[in-house]
Amino acid sequence: MPDRVLTVPPERLAAWLAGFTQRHGATTHRAGPDAVVVEAADGAVASCAVPFPPLLPEDAEPYGGLLVHAARERRVGVLLVRRGGYAAGVFHGATLVASKVGSRHVQGRTAAGGQSQQRFARRREKQAREAFEAAADVAARIILPHAAELDAVVTGGDRAAVDHVLADRRLTALAALRDRSAGLPHLAVPDPKQSVLEAAPAAYRAIRISLSEPDVTA
Repeated sequence: MPDRVLTVPPERLAAWLAGFTQRHGATTHRAGPDAVVVEAADGAVASCAVPFPPLLPEDAEPYGGLLVHAARERRVGVLLVRRGGYAAGVFHGATLVASKVGSRHVQGRTAAGGQSQQRFARRREKQAREAFEAAADVAARIILPHAAELDAVVTGGDRAAVDHVLADRRLTALAALRDRSAGLPHLAVPDPKQSVLEAAPAAYRAIRISLSEPDVTA
């Protein structure tokens, strides 16, 4: 088991790996399509998950090409959905080039029973359906025109809500891109506001590193 798991922005990855070598001694690495495992002289191990897998290892490049692969600027569609709120955007690298954020009122749950509860549940389901339809409209308007040039579609928020939105027949291409982006994280986000959308690249571009270090007190 790793001692800890951390995330490192691609811009800081080279410096982090250099620091790992300084702390633990000379390193060797094994590069694969999904991870680059760096082992140090003192037994420390840093397993770096490849962002936007697969990595096509290059022996002539540092760490099998991980630094170049991680730093590459990609065009990514982002769809964030929670019940009643949604955000759609297209990023080039970390730059947001198109976006739309919106919300629809969806009532919370009620403790009422009987027919009153059934009427409330039907009304709530209708509101949620209308919210998902609005989110699908925005995704079709903002992300879909860029589908042919996207490297990935990243989703976040409520998984079931995202699935409802991507089930829209207009969004078949985006759903396929999401499925091919399975190696990327589903973002845990609060209400999908503009600031939350703008912060998304920091999460999906980061390199997740599982770090194991020797116990120097032993």
